[in-house]
Amino acid sequence: MAADPEFLSHLTDLFSGYGPIRAGRLFGGTSLYIDDAMFAVVFADTVYMKSDKTTRARFDEAGSVPFSYETKSGERVIPGLMSLPESALDDPDEAQEWMEVSMVPARKAAAKRRRT
Repeated sequence: MAADPEFLSHLTDLFSGYGPIRAGRLFGGTSLYIDDAMFAVVFADTVYMKSDKTTRARFDEAGSVPFSYETKSGERVIPGLMSLPESALDDPDEAQEWMEVSMVPARKAAAKRRRT
């Protein structure tokens, strides 16, 4: 389900301290980019931030959960996308902290895509 335009506007305001944000479509959701680095995906009213093995523990400690979806063969879990803690949705400073965490793996993934 695509994200509500008002919710997307709220998110771009929350994350705006990091630079201009571009939105795109991704598997029925909305992806958020800074330059060519996708740092988050929004499905309905849930924000999933880019993560990797270097940032996963921090998300786990905050109670985040990985993005998952059902397939015919069972649940598929995507640990590279972790939920943004709810408290960050109302706290621009906390949102910026999570953005900084997510930009590390987002930039690594963007650089890898550019090389291929």
